[in-house]
Amino acid sequence: MMQAMVFEGVGTTLALKEVPLPEPAAYQVLVKVIACGICRTDLHIIDGELNQPKLPLIPGHEILGQVVLTGQQVSGIKAGDMVGIPWLGYTCGKCKYCKSGKENLCENAEFTGYTIDGGYAQYTIAHYQYCFQLPVNYTGPEAAPLLCAGLIGYRSYRMANNHAQNIGLYGFGAAAHIIIQIAIHEGKKVFAFTRPGDTASQQFALRLGASWAGGTDQEPPEKQDATIIFAPAGELVPKALHDTDKGGDVICGGIHMSDIPSFPYDLLWGERVVRSVANLTRKDGKDFFELLQHASVHTETTLFKLADANKAIDQLRKGQIRGAAVLVME
Repeated sequence: MMQAMVFEGVGTTLALKEVPLPEPAAYQVLVKVIACGICRTDLHIIDGELNQPKLPLIPGHEILGQVVLTGQQVSGIKAGDMVGIPWLGYTCGKCKYCKSGKENLCENAEFTGYTIDGGYAQYTIAHYQYCFQLPVNYTGPEAAPLLCAGLIGYRSYRMANNHAQNIGLYGFGAAAHIIIQIAIHEGKKVFAFTRPGDTASQQFALRLGASWAGGTDQEPPEKQDATIIFAPAGELVPKALHDTDKGGDVICGGIHMSDIPSFPYDLLWGERVVRSVANLTRKDGKDFFELLQHASVHTETTLFKLADANKAIDQLRKGQIRGAAVLVME
């Protein structure tokens, strides 16, 4: 048996329960969870905005742990290895998206902490081909947010035009505080937008190297070549278009966003592009963790015990977490 925080349906808080220890199938590994980040996607699941989870569900998809048992068909991973387990938990390899290198859009995909039990637990299982072996200097609890905030942030960042020099980040939470470090490493100028009046997050962004930080109700001193919206607020799309220069990209980096209000065509005209980012590919992970061997990234984390998951979720929902919240197992 093991302890896990279990989601049983919208309108309930997570329940701390004793549940059976999972057994790995032929292509799976059993992982002792060291830490699991709390992602805003978890809030969307708990609040019913992502409404097709398996129930009951163990949430969590920013998982850092150690392999303790492998299935008979597992290769390249052995007991004792440190691995990261991301949102993308399985793809079919047969649909038109998988065959064209777009496994993030797989018609039969499974997702960790949504359709597969995740990491709010002492142990979890995962398909071995969707685990990442981590750089040796990214194996502590502070690395857990890299498995989604980092990966999805990186995919969003890579969607921007390669020639973009001015990058706007709307919503300065877990993903943005990672991506700003990569952007600055690559010589970009970053403009950070926070909730109006959130001077603490603005100062945090400036300490991390932002050229400017202000509220989403403010005008930046320069136009952006590309903007990434991490906040799940559709009303930021017209604002981002207004702040983006001609030929620039507005990238919506979340899995859920409130409705986008109508806006005048003038904001889109000038060959501006609005696009979404869906999930990730294993290549994203490979490229991202290779990059981290050259670009040092520090994650700002607040640590919580597994039993305090509801407290952590509440603080994240209220915007009281700087950087990322992470559950650590005892």
